[in-house]
This record gives sequence, C-alpha cells and structure tokens, in this order.
Amino acid sequence: MNFSPDTPSVSTLKSEARALREERAGAGRAISHGAALEEVARAHGYRDWNTARAALPDRVAVPFQVGARVRGYYLEQPFRGLIIGVQLVSGMQYFTVTVQFDEPVDVTPGFMFSAHRQRVTATVDARGVSPALRGNGQPQMRLMRE
Repeated sequence: MNFSPDTPSVSTLKSEARALREERAGAGRAISHGAALEEVARAHGYRDWNTARAALPDRVAVPFQVGARVRGYYLEQPFRGLIIGVQLVSGMQYFTVTVQFDEPVDVTPGFMFSAHRQRVTATVDARGVSPALRGNGQPQMRLMRE
C-alpha cells in the first residue's frame, strides 16, 4: 500500500487523541485515552481504533528533510541550496523550510538596487510549492529535491 504526506499516521492519530482528551478535560468532560482513540479513528473514517491501527503506517515520511540538497525558485529567482531546518505545520499540510543558498539570490531584480539573500524560510506544501503568492500570482517559493 502506498502512503502520501496527506495520509494520517498512527502517531498523528495518537496526538489528536491526546489533544481531544485535554480539550474535553478542560471543558469538564473527561474521557479515557481509549475513548479518545476510538473517536479520532471514527472521525478519520475508520470503524474503530484497531481498524485504523492496522491500516495506517506508524509514521509518514516527510518530503523535505534537513540536510537535503534542493533547487528551485525563490521570488522567481533560481537557486540551489541545502535545507537546514524543517518544521511540520498546519495539520500535516504544510512545512516551514529554511534553505541556505549556495550563492546569494537577488530578490529585487530589475529595481535600482539589489537585496541579496543567503538564507530564507518559507512555507511549502508536500509538492514544494508555497501557498503564499506574489503580486503576479506566482508562488513565493518552488522547491525541488536534487
């Protein structure tokens, strides 16, 4: 069976169950960990926790990892570099990546001055495309593995 970054993992469901328990306890309606696991499994479309546990991987591999060589476009300027930081955000849909460029990138081409960046942090989806767009509709970053 193939899994994508959109596939929840067992560890993700367990984290959601812990969060559900904390939320319910804060509201004065405490539930057991087992009940939270069952509820989270049903919310993801599984009959029960055991079915979800059998069907899902323990963890889902992230598409970008620290130390990976990458290439792409930042503010439409080509670059090559090294990923020096990755953080999973927004419910496993986006990643905040920090890239150290091999050569500084001029982020203001065509203007009367230059502004070079050696390191940037951007949010990208599993395909490496930034959801944030520039004024012309192009993504702020497009990231690809080398």
